[in-house]
Amino acid sequence: MIITDIEHIDTQSWEQLLSESPVASWFQSREAYLFFASLETMMTPFVVAVSRDGCELKGVVVGYVTRETNPLKHFFTRRAIIYGGPLLASDITDEELESLLSTMLHSLSRKAIYVETRNFADYSRYRHVFQRVGMDYHAHYDMFIDCEDRELMLSRITESKRRQIRKMRDEGVEVVEAKSKQDILAFFGLLQVLYRRKVHRPLFGLDFFTTFVARGCGVLLLVKKEDEVIGGMLCPLLRGRVVYEWYVVGPAYVTWAAMDYANSHGFKLFDLMGAGVPGEPYGVRDFKLQFGGTLKEYGRYLHIQSPLLYSIGKMAISLR
Repeated sequence: MIITDIEHIDTQSWEQLLSESPVASWFQSREAYLFFASLETMMTPFVVAVSRDGCELKGVVVGYVTRETNPLKHFFTRRAIIYGGPLLASDITDEELESLLSTMLHSLSRKAIYVETRNFADYSRYRHVFQRVGMDYHAHYDMFIDCEDRELMLSRITESKRRQIRKMRDEGVEVVEAKSKQDILAFFGLLQVLYRRKVHRPLFGLDFFTTFVARGCGVLLLVKKEDEVIGGMLCPLLRGRVVYEWYVVGPAYVTWAAMDYANSHGFKLFDLMGAGVPGEPYGVRDFKLQFGGTLKEYGRYLHIQSPLLYSIGKMAISLR
């Protein structure tokens, strides 16, 4: 049985699947869907679920279609993003997964130029099903840090990064969780500068970050020096399991702050969320590796709904 309305997905069954699935991520939770739904000027969320015998959930896909206020820009840039990959039961059948993915693609056929899963877990056993519905695999790295053993975690950081961490600690920096709008605004201002000068990709507006904090979807960790925000990281949290690096800006101490938070709060992993394409130079990957991360090629699945508009979009990005 396929379900496309969140009101018809049993909350308790969803929570149970999230707690048991070997490929679970915060981004496939009900909490994530409701967060996306609260940002109606920035994105349009979608959810598709498959249940066995009408009661036991076996798979859920949560994602969003990007939105632009300019109608013309929206038409040429609308894309469906599924962070983490689908939430699947360990015993989901090929037929159930195929129904889940086919329904999702059909529901998005007129809403997005392409649909992309950004996997945070190993879906290789299901690759033939993804390909059967027209979703092609593209190699891409993710990176994880094991945070359970503090001493081991520290020992894997390069000496140069440990020096930087010690230096900033000696200078009296502090790590706090953002609570006030003033702190969030300071973090957002740093992000705007970073994205304008180096990242050159769209950045969600301030409401994205204030809403995330207000809804308690995770933590916004800030690094302060003499009461001035010099960096920070927006971190969704998967209960007791994973801390995610979603948006980050500032010195190396920010990454250490998130690792330390994960260890001290009982999380097993810190997911640095993306480290580029294998075989291609990527400075961000080189930076992240200095913290002792382990590369995993979990890849992405891509379905191009409109090849012409997709080609135009790629050309525009390369020209920019």
